[in-house]
Amino acid sequence: MASNWTDRRVVITGLGVVSPVGTNLKTFWDNLLAGVCGVGRITAFDPSGYDTQIAAEVKDFDPLPAFPSPKEVRRTDRFAQFGVYAASQAIQDSGLDLERVNRDEMGVFIGSGIGGLQTTIDQYKILEHRGPGRLSPFMIPMLISNMASGLVSMYYHLRGPNFATCSACATASHALGEAWRTIKMGDASVMLAGGAEATIVSIGIGGFCAMRAMSTRNDDPAHASRPFDKERDGFVMGEGAGVLVLEELEHAKARGARIYAEFAGYGNTADAHHMTAPAPGGEGAVRCMRAALRSAGLAPDAVSYINAHGTSTPPGDIAESEAIKDVFGPRAGQLAVSSTKGATGHMLGAAGAVEMIVCAKAVQTDVVPPTINYQVPDPQCDLDYVPNAAREIAVNVAVNNSFGFGGHNASVVAKKFVG
Repeated sequence: MASNWTDRRVVITGLGVVSPVGTNLKTFWDNLLAGVCGVGRITAFDPSGYDTQIAAEVKDFDPLPAFPSPKEVRRTDRFAQFGVYAASQAIQDSGLDLERVNRDEMGVFIGSGIGGLQTTIDQYKILEHRGPGRLSPFMIPMLISNMASGLVSMYYHLRGPNFATCSACATASHALGEAWRTIKMGDASVMLAGGAEATIVSIGIGGFCAMRAMSTRNDDPAHASRPFDKERDGFVMGEGAGVLVLEELEHAKARGARIYAEFAGYGNTADAHHMTAPAPGGEGAVRCMRAALRSAGLAPDAVSYINAHGTSTPPGDIAESEAIKDVFGPRAGQLAVSSTKGATGHMLGAAGAVEMIVCAKAVQTDVVPPTINYQVPDPQCDLDYVPNAAREIAVNVAVNNSFGFGGHNASVVAKKFVG
């Protein structure tokens, strides 16, 4: 098996997204291209007294259509609701007839960087005020970060490989890459992969405030997340989920599937440097992008577009820009590099999947979304960040970068499908 695993090609056949700028694929994509921003004052709780009082929330979300019953919804934390809903969209979008799929060969990797934070808060209050005897028997299943992956497999009776990645902001890209490897190795024919996160809760916002990692531009939330802009002052928390259907090529062709793009490569490295700060010069990111391109059999010159991690933090955006220049050399300045976090905020463990959806759509449509709120150029971030307006270009190869606390790096590659 290992000797011929690279002969198996993997394609993207379904996309599902829950985001602050849309809870279906069309709305999400249209709003990204139009430069719509999903950031506003926090409504999930009273943010008065917090240094950061803004976030990119998912509004008017009804998970029930993706669940067997209202009771099941009540037994599920918000992050897993997002994940199940995005998975249901991805399955529908793929056109898969689950009655005709071998469900022993269909698996799920949906990760979460933090898991059920609101459940943890709610149950701790019960413990503190009413005692341990009043804790919910569903507390642990609701808060553990693998539950989105578990529920999707249960609801759709998918019996193939199943686990959840957890690598902070690289979580979803690692889930995608490991799903790609699983199909390449012949251990599955179809995988649902991505990430889900719901951390716009009091302790989540408070914790990141304590780190001084988030923007405090509370009086101008729509312009607070400004990746690569000289006046950026931190990231803006987002929430939601992204799930993709990855499929072995011959399996997809046999059922006449619509193919968005080919999933071509994956890189996975560690900075081995610091709990939160990137390695100097983005050294870990350099090795990660090179590994992804190497696994795809592509030279740097083949790349058309990079969906950057681009969180709007002062050191992170500089390190990623330096890494891109290291990998792509003199051509780096000619690449279209955009961060969609200006619109969606930073969706943490969901970000990589949502941004791989962006890459798949860019490859399919030959349009790349902008980096919104880019106003003041930073001499240390001197690439083409597709400022403020979508751009039509030929997108033959797209790279998606995700870098997480702990020094976790993941890069994944999508390219135009050629049969």
